[in-house]
Amino acid sequence: MSLFSAEGRPKLRLVLAYDGTDFRGFAEQPDVRTVGGVLVRAIEKVLRHPVDLVCAGRTDAGVHARGQVVSFESDPGVDPWKLRDSLNGMLGPEVVVRSCELVDGSFDARRSAAWRSYRYTVVQRLEPDPFLARYAWWVSEPLDLPALRLGADPFVGDHDFASFCRKRPEGNQTRRTVLTSEWTDAGEGILHYDIRGQAFCHQMVRSIVGTLVDIGRGELRPGDVMSILRARDRSASGQVAPSHGLCLTEVGYPS
Repeated sequence: MSLFSAEGRPKLRLVLAYDGTDFRGFAEQPDVRTVGGVLVRAIEKVLRHPVDLVCAGRTDAGVHARGQVVSFESDPGVDPWKLRDSLNGMLGPEVVVRSCELVDGSFDARRSAAWRSYRYTVVQRLEPDPFLARYAWWVSEPLDLPALRLGADPFVGDHDFASFCRKRPEGNQTRRTVLTSEWTDAGEGILHYDIRGQAFCHQMVRSIVGTLVDIGRGELRPGDVMSILRARDRSASGQVAPSHGLCLTEVGYPS
């Protein structure tokens, strides 16, 4: 393993957690506050040179993360521990660097990733919870958990998810492989939906959750999922779940 890129510069990998509430997503955009934008500016201020940041998953506006991964090249002599502490002092607690380490020069946060895991949280109570309002979707109507679980099962496997993705330019692929798709009851009216896949297209997870909640409410049946997948038409699926309930929990890489 070489800790230097082809250009002879050290490569760093950061694992991030952040509250996405007040950001317009991750990707840098002019005149808009984004996670990537504030992070790049902070890194460049500490290292005193420009950086080209690569992230594992470009989360949308309002989406959170506790396992986002980014990578970039640095000038020689960088101290990962000092960089982590400096960034946390500048950006925490809104954006936190959980770890910072030197990695193989060929590592790329996006292209090297084997899978991504997301968790969506639903608060299923008669009244909202002020302490979870930024991180969970409050659904006051009763949800049928067995129906939610039955509805989640067909997503596992290799499918064309055009019915669950934001419409893309002609020719863009919407075929994805989902490795796990399951609901768990955390107690006290809190439900978690966990999904792991090699990659996801825009709004895919939120569209899946919205459709599953429609199933939990009885507006759709678990058996409708396969026909929705086969339709390859965004209008065939249900609502798009709010962004604030979604969190990028982990990104996996080959060992």
